[in-house]
Amino acid sequence: MMTGFGGFALTSILLHLVFIAVSWWALQALQFEKLLRANHVLQARILYILASIALGSTVSNFFLNYLQWSQQLPMIFQQ
Repeated sequence: MMTGFGGFALTSILLHLVFIAVSWWALQALQFEKLLRANHVLQARILYILASIALGSTVSNFFLNYLQWSQQLPMIFQQ
């Protein structure tokens, strides 16, 4: 039973990192420079990082929930 938890934990970590990286890449397509003040480069980078983490974690949680629910679905038919 603990092996399943370890596998799920590893999958969760990897999936979060992948989706944070993908969201970072996707956010690069937006032109935040027009919205930000001049000479606030550090704050802009932190905003990119926080937005990437928020978006990547949300998408990753969706896929992890979907994976977990699809694994639990056969339990409907067990009685």
